[in-house]
Amino acid sequence: MNDIASTLALDYARDGFVFPVDILTPGEARALRDDLEAGEAALANDTTKRSLLRGYPARLLPSFYDLVRHPKMVAAATAVLGPDVMVWGSGLFIKEANTPHYVSWHQDLTYWGLNTAEEVTLWVALSPATVESGCMRFVPGTHREQIVPHTDKFGEENLLTRGQELAVEVNEADAVDVVLQPGQASVHHGHLFHASGPNTTGDRRIGAAIRYIVPSMKARSGPETEMFLVAGEDRYGHFTLVDGPKERMAEADFARVAADSARRNNILFEGAAQTRFNRR
Repeated sequence: MNDIASTLALDYARDGFVFPVDILTPGEARALRDDLEAGEAALANDTTKRSLLRGYPARLLPSFYDLVRHPKMVAAATAVLGPDVMVWGSGLFIKEANTPHYVSWHQDLTYWGLNTAEEVTLWVALSPATVESGCMRFVPGTHREQIVPHTDKFGEENLLTRGQELAVEVNEADAVDVVLQPGQASVHHGHLFHASGPNTTGDRRIGAAIRYIVPSMKARSGPETEMFLVAGEDRYGHFTLVDGPKERMAEADFARVAADSARRNNILFEGAAQTRFNRR
C-alpha cells in the first residue's frame, strides 16, 4: 500500500470518512454530468426507465461503468477493503435547484440485507456540493456504532427510499460539512451517521454514490443479485457477476436492471408500511 492509500486508510479508520479525494478533472465530471442529463432528457416521458437510470447508471451508461472502475476509485476502495472488491450499487442523489429535498440522519447499511459491514461508499460530486446546495454532513466516529434503530417516515421531500431516520439523538454540533467540487469524492463507512440539507442554489446538486463491498459478503436478495467485480478475484460465488453495458441505455440492459432492482427492493422495503422509490 502506498503512502496516500495508507493515510486514507488511517483517517478512515479514525473518523469513518475521508474527503476530498480527487478522482476526475472538472472537465471529466462535466462530461459525465452531460451524459447523464442527455439520458434523463431522452427518458423524460418514461418515469420507470428514468428511475432505473438514476438508480443504476453504471448498468446503463458506459461512462458511469468507467467511473466505478476508475483507477482512483478502485485505489480508494481497496485501501479500505483490501484487494478484492465488487460494486454493490451506483445510485445518483439529485437535488434540483431551489428545492426542499433533503436526506435525513441515517446509516446506509440499515436496509440493504448485507451480512457484514465490509462496505464503503465513494460519493462523487458531478456539480458543486456546498453547504448552500445541500452537501452531506458526517458525524466523526459514528462508524464505530452498530446499526441503531431507525424510524420510517416516508417524508415527501426525503430522498431516502423509506424516509428512514435515526431513532437516536444526533449531536449535530459535531457534524462536518462535506464540501466537494465537481470531480472530487468523499469516502464513508456504511455505519456512519450522515445527512444533508436542501439545495438553495440555482444549479442541480448531483452526486453518484458508488457502493463497494468485498466478495465474501452475502445478501438476502440472493446469489442472483448482479454485481461488477472491479478488483482482485471472487473466490466465493455469492453473487452473479455481470459485465458493464456495451451500448448506451440498451433495452436488454434495462430489462436486466429492472429484474435486479426488484430483487433488491424486496429486501429494501421488507416490513415497510408502504413502497416508494424516491430516486429524483
